[in-house]
Amino acid sequence: MNFRVRPACADDYQAIYKMAKLTGGGFTNLPPDRVTLVNKLARSSDSFARQGDEQQADLYVFVLEDPKTGDIRGTCQVFGEVGVKQPFFSYHLSTMTQSSPELGKTFRNQTLTLTTDLEGSSEVGGLFLHPDARAGGWGALLARSRYLFMKLHRSRFGARTLAELRGVMDDAGNAPFWDALAGKFFGMSFPEADDFNAVHGTQFIADLMPRTPIYVALLPDSAKQVIGHPHPSGRPALKMLENEGFVYDRYVDIFDGGPTVIAPTDQIRTIRDSTFETVAGIGDGGSRKMLLAAGQLNDFRCCSGLVHNISDEGLRIDPESAEFLQVGEGDEILAIAR
Repeated sequence: MNFRVRPACADDYQAIYKMAKLTGGGFTNLPPDRVTLVNKLARSSDSFARQGDEQQADLYVFVLEDPKTGDIRGTCQVFGEVGVKQPFFSYHLSTMTQSSPELGKTFRNQTLTLTTDLEGSSEVGGLFLHPDARAGGWGALLARSRYLFMKLHRSRFGARTLAELRGVMDDAGNAPFWDALAGKFFGMSFPEADDFNAVHGTQFIADLMPRTPIYVALLPDSAKQVIGHPHPSGRPALKMLENEGFVYDRYVDIFDGGPTVIAPTDQIRTIRDSTFETVAGIGDGGSRKMLLAAGQLNDFRCCSGLVHNISDEGLRIDPESAEFLQVGEGDEILAIAR
């Protein structure tokens, strides 16, 4: 079995909806809401079809597909620019050190400050792999395909890219960070707020969220312990992001306290280290495994393939990869070691 990544289309709705119902909640970018998903796919289609190469508030949705059967086993998203139509809020965790000579004591108080520091960034998110496909490295293919798409369309994305990871919550979908902080001001449970945010956006946060810094010492231990920590199921995703050069700079999600990680777009490893190559031949690709991508916008395709260098002429790729990418001899592809 082999897969490729391609832009999602309206016909993928049922498969994406079924995967959304498997997330277990907390995936704001992949809510199990029919109208929202239909609107997301429509917005994605408009983004792929848009004329011009400047950065805008685009949304690109991709699917992981078995081209031979048509089965969809994963999805992911890229946002061109956040904080354009609605503010993009985060908490920033900072430290205030205060000393008392009379008492002979020094206190380091952590505070959470509501910010829109990350406005203008691009964002990668919405990654979900079907349980049936969680072996074989397909999650890495799905995740890294986004960076290859970004490199092929670099002017559509910002100087900085972020990723938000789902925070800690219990089996019922309740988040201790929300219950201790934001829930006090919104009069709704975390699942209710998360669903509302997924459908209606963040303006309600701007309307009701307190602007004053929050002293972490005033929060219960259950909330303190989860600030900046991903949900256990998100640790592999965090590891992949860290391998790409993303770092945690003390920004956390205002809903569940999960970490937001950031990287300069041009320094993301897959973007920085991938190279443009010519297809010098199609045949025995040898044993060198690489991620390969080709095509502009709606014609974008990405897969894992076997390649062989032919001196300075380019790469010889295996026939299946050529078929998946829809390329022939003499075409240009983007390649990076798997």
